[in-house]
Amino acid sequence: MDQTFIKELIKQGRDFMKPTLGQYPDYQSDQELHKPQPPLVKEKASEIVLSLPTNYEDLPIQNDFLNIINTRQSHRVYTEESLSLLELSYLLWCSQGVKDIRGKSYATLRTVPCGGARHEFECYMAIQNVEGLKNGFYHYLPMEHQIEFLNEKEDMKEFITDSLQGQAWANKANVVFYYSVVPYRAEWRYGIYAHRIALVDAGHITENVYLSSTSIGLGSCAIGAVDGKRCDTTFGLDGKEEFIFYAHTLGKISKADEQKEKDFYHFVKEQGL
Repeated sequence: MDQTFIKELIKQGRDFMKPTLGQYPDYQSDQELHKPQPPLVKEKASEIVLSLPTNYEDLPIQNDFLNIINTRQSHRVYTEESLSLLELSYLLWCSQGVKDIRGKSYATLRTVPCGGARHEFECYMAIQNVEGLKNGFYHYLPMEHQIEFLNEKEDMKEFITDSLQGQAWANKANVVFYYSVVPYRAEWRYGIYAHRIALVDAGHITENVYLSSTSIGLGSCAIGAVDGKRCDTTFGLDGKEEFIFYAHTLGKISKADEQKEKDFYHFVKEQGL
């Protein structure tokens, strides 16, 4: 690839990262123009809906927050032991749960922060080996704290590997969260300034996944290398008004696998970095 072209692409990426709010003082967002706001969440698409348990007091949750911070790391080695529905419920609540509604239906107040409380994300799931659930594809309904069953797929490993750009280690995870963005939820309020901050907001979600999974002894890993087109097709998204852009694996882990985790970074020693 031509080096001049590469430098131009890098410049475009850096420019995208720069704050632009107020750069166009005459611009008005759709909210400022008093246009109707978009729905806060997607409507359910399936008749098969499951309410999630909330007896979190039955989980062995660590109360030492500093220890959670200090022991949090990305885990890529999973034991393939079964995950409980309560554990899945806890992770979904901690990362996208709705605590309250602002106004009649202006915004959701959740367990994670988001610019303007727009919460422009949806959480889809590839699930395998979770107690009480069929292997297949699901969607989280945050208003009701429920999941809806979309499609069954007994063997999830090929899809998980391919959807994460060939990262075969991920196919041992019990759950993969696939995050979509519904851009207009943020654009309605922030318009041309919405997109950079939306990606920042996505980090708030995955950090809560990291911390909540660590707090109950599970492993997880956020992943940016996602095959968006394949995921959009699988979850029935149009790729324009809603599209998958981020993922996060979750699974059971064992201290016996600590060396296997370290082996992911064997190149550091081999290359003398």
